[in-house]
Amino acid sequence: MGAEKIVSREILAVLLKEHRRQGRRIVFTNGCFDILHAGHVRYLAQARRLGDVLVVALNTDRSVRSIKGPDRPVVGQEERAFVMAGLESVDYVTFFDDETPLSLIEALQPDILVKGGDWKADGVVGGDIVRSRGGDVIVLPYLEGASTTNIIEKIRRSS
Repeated sequence: MGAEKIVSREILAVLLKEHRRQGRRIVFTNGCFDILHAGHVRYLAQARRLGDVLVVALNTDRSVRSIKGPDRPVVGQEERAFVMAGLESVDYVTFFDDETPLSLIEALQPDILVKGGDWKADGVVGGDIVRSRGGDVIVLPYLEGASTTNIIEKIRRSS
């Protein structure tokens, strides 16, 4: 049901090595993905079309709290991973515990690094690593109004 897509960094590195040997292009994106919404789903489908294998790296709960504050994430990491793994566009889900995925990008060496439109291409963490190997950094358009923060605020206003 998708749970087999959730793998450790070590297993993922082995799997990606085999994909690469078969000539497949690895697409990597990362984020909190707290309260998955239509903007996330569209973004991930677009990212997947850029290559052959889509890896989604999720911030651990501890990492989300350090970035977004003590009230986040709303949805725990195991549940976020399970929902993410259920998406057709997603091939693998893994976690990272740092504030940035830099060490994971170094370990996995993706061909394409993708971020949402709230980022500038030259500011994407790990972009230099991907470009140094001849890869691409792509910033996909942001879907206006589709955000976890907006969803949380709407819930708070209605309470």
